[in-house]
Amino acid sequence: MAITVWVKVVGFSDAERHSLNTIFRVSRPDGPNYVLWTPDDAASPNVAVIDVDSYEAGLDLVSPGFNPHLKMIAVGDSAPLGAWRAVQRPVDWAGMVQMLDELFASHPEVDIDLFADTSPAALTSPPGLRTALLVGIPLESAYYLRARLSLAGVLLVDEVQTLAQCSDKLAARDYALAVVYVDPATQDPWRHAKYLQDLPSPPDTVLGVMPAPDFRAQRLSESMGCAALLEVPFNPQQVIAALQRV
Repeated sequence: MAITVWVKVVGFSDAERHSLNTIFRVSRPDGPNYVLWTPDDAASPNVAVIDVDSYEAGLDLVSPGFNPHLKMIAVGDSAPLGAWRAVQRPVDWAGMVQMLDELFASHPEVDIDLFADTSPAALTSPPGLRTALLVGIPLESAYYLRARLSLAGVLLVDEVQTLAQCSDKLAARDYALAVVYVDPATQDPWRHAKYLQDLPSPPDTVLGVMPAPDFRAQRLSESMGCAALLEVPFNPQQVIAALQRV
């Protein structure tokens, strides 16, 4: 199915923004649907198009809310080192859409379903779609996380319950985020986090989830590479804050 891709746009003249808006509104029978993102939108942006010569870009790139993991197309003469693509003026706006398609256009045979698991044979995904792996998460908590991840711009979510299943998924796909369950009632509550920590190339971000975490659990989660330890039942503000940096 076609996906909606939220595009964060920073800077640019009125004429350039008009050109970008126009090219996004062009109806296509297939491919992603590109929509300009604003801070008022419930979703998080999936990609940023930034006029690096603008004053607004200077503020955005150093702001506490800047997400270094967000793919960036930099327009101008002084592209940051972390930019995915650098574009000079005058901008070829149709070419800009082709760049975005490189990130988000899926192969025709791949059906992107936010709430359905995929088989290992069909795990190839467009490089711009951030992916998450839920490991051992109870069903009710997994439903909540899938909804929050979708709003945070993480559009592909796989779910496993065992370390063997986790190994199979990691062999087939790279994940930007892994969320692991820490079950104090089991003999080895941290086994999922330990497994990911020992990988040669673990996911970019690992979050832990457990009931009633105490100070010791917080320290353990940090030592095992978890960026945050989320409490269940979930605190929505805690979850949102943790996902903003993915």
